[in-house]
Amino acid sequence: MNFTAVEKSGVLFLIVEGEVDEHGAGELRLAADRKIDEHAGADKAVFDLGKVSFMDSTGIGFLIGRYKKLRRYGIPSYVSRVNAETDKILSLSGVYSLIPKM
Repeated sequence: MNFTAVEKSGVLFLIVEGEVDEHGAGELRLAADRKIDEHAGADKAVFDLGKVSFMDSTGIGFLIGRYKKLRRYGIPSYVSRVNAETDKILSLSGVYSLIPKM
């Protein structure tokens, strides 16, 4: 699993690649939280999931946890570039009611 974050024009892009599961979730949470803290003045945050090959309930927990952190900063969050498998998981879990697709 790889993670990068880039801010462009007030938008914090949180780019997740690979398998989002229990194996690397701890490191992913720490890295994302660090970037969110560093970019607390962003206008919005976008989880770019275009290169996620697998996501389980751990990934859902990751997204919801970061959503809550971003909300404390007053930063709305969105999900983009979701493949069909991940889209199904996020739809069934109700994540889109909190974090809409762009």
